Amino acid sequence: MIDKLEFFIALAQAEHFGRAAEECGISQPTLSAAIRQLEDQLGVVLVQRASRYQGLTPEGQRVLEWARRIVGDTRTMRDEMRAARKGLAGHIRIAVIPTALAMVQKITEPFQARHPAVTFQILSRNSLQVLSLLENLEIDAGITYLDNEPLGRVTSVPLYEEQYHLIAASGTPLADRESVTWREVSDLRLCLLTPDMQNRRIINQHLLEAGVETKPTLESNSMIVLFSHIRTGKWASIMPRNVALSFGFPEEIQMVPITEPQTQHLVGLVATHREPYTPLVSALLHEAATLANANIF
Repeated sequence: MIDKLEFFIALAQAEHFGRAAEECGISQPTLSAAIRQLEDQLGVVLVQRASRYQGLTPEGQRVLEWARRIVGDTRTMRDEMRAARKGLAGHIRIAVIPTALAMVQKITEPFQARHPAVTFQILSRNSLQVLSLLENLEIDAGITYLDNEPLGRVTSVPLYEEQYHLIAASGTPLADRESVTWREVSDLRLCLLTPDMQNRRIINQHLLEAGVETKPTLESNSMIVLFSHIRTGKWASIMPRNVALSFGFPEEIQMVPITEPQTQHLVGLVATHREPYTPLVSALLHEAATLANANIF
């Protein structure tokens, strides 16, 4: 039954029999047969079908919730037994919002030093994707904003607060100031993250509160793209100070605090709330809390 539930989760995520079969490493007929067997075992229709996948039935939606719980608990049991036999080992998948990517090494480096048999996969995703990946059991943890948009049922560990600055080349407008206002930065030639990023929605919100609109002339979902355009001296940006510091800007790049109001937003580690956690997730949450309490961030 566990294998069938895993196939069902994959189908609900892919919304296509062929893609789901490919992700599971099986043929499409095998996947279809497994879903029908699951329906027969439960006595309900799970998937709306015609010539192709058309979504889940109401019963299918409910079974999906149970499937995620059962599959998650089964994986936890397997991981715990493996840890009991061999010690902490395995692979941790973490999805991270772009503005926090440079901070991940503050967790992964000490964690792997403590547990050398653990490996990591780090993915760059927006905040909504982080939560979706958690829900679908595609990642073990995420790093995202904790205080701006609903998180759902997750366990969170606060790590640090973002403080927003104008990032601009020396000699450009406002770059020599000790501080600037949100209204003032709106008049600059800005490069910002794309609107699907929560960081961008936060910036839009603060500019709107200042009575001005967001008017970027360049948008990207890559922080590297933004940094490269700032260095030309033709663009400025708004981003957290710790992100700018992590890239080691040369002296000709200035970081000016944005005030009126001076805003902070909390970033932290999140994991799907369940008891017990897998040994890897439990250790990761403990490591993050220890580092945060030591002000490593």
